[in-house]
Amino acid sequence: MSTIRTRFAPSPTGYLHVGGIRTALFAYLVARQAEGQFILRFEDTDKKREVAGSAEHLIASLKAIGLTYDEGPDIGGPYEPYIQSQRLDRYQEVAQQLIEQGRAYADPYSPEEVQKFREEAQAAKKPFLYRDHRPSHPPAWDGTQPLRFRSDPRAYDWHDEVMGDIHTGTEVVDDFILIKSDGYPTYNFAHIIDDRDMQITHVMRGQEFISSMPNYLNLYEALGFNVEGAFASNADEKHKGEARASGERRSKRIQVICK
Repeated sequence: MSTIRTRFAPSPTGYLHVGGIRTALFAYLVARQAEGQFILRFEDTDKKREVAGSAEHLIASLKAIGLTYDEGPDIGGPYEPYIQSQRLDRYQEVAQQLIEQGRAYADPYSPEEVQKFREEAQAAKKPFLYRDHRPSHPPAWDGTQPLRFRSDPRAYDWHDEVMGDIHTGTEVVDDFILIKSDGYPTYNFAHIIDDRDMQITHVMRGQEFISSMPNYLNLYEALGFNVEGAFASNADEKHKGEARASGERRSKRIQVICK
């Protein structure tokens, strides 16, 4: 079996909170139990929300509570850099691959036009799907427009080790933004590239990401990434009871993703 590698990947948009500590603790324990490696990575692509000094605070907080990591922004490692804003060339490289494959395109619409599409869908009592407005002949991407993923909607079934078996239909797969107009990648794009490049084998994430999993799976397929194993979502207070019921028999292997 390959070495288990987990990661804690916070955004430096504020101080470390209890929910973040819980996610970091689960990732740390899974790695240590298996004599694997625990990695710290900063996902700092939302520059508008970044808080000065929060990266240093996150590092100090993890060390203060004894969650020592094997690789990270301040200590380096074989897959550095561990800061997303220092990996922009890599995201551009993968974005170009998707463009060449016909799986990504420049978004020609203004925010006002997209908002109008949303309002029209709301008035028609329909869910808003950007792919319903996908341009037939998008302009060449020059980096000044958002770059969107050209989805291939399909139904998905996967097992979440906490929430149980999950099924979604085609209606939840959409054309999401890969790279913003400021040149920075979205979380939905960058973390998938980073996890594969850094050989992350097990990932624990918040329950709020369950709704995004169909889009992630669609992107995995477009990139040719092999997805294996099960996914685990940390339950919030509202769903703690059902999570406990479905998670009583969960295995020690929390999540194995792409290789």
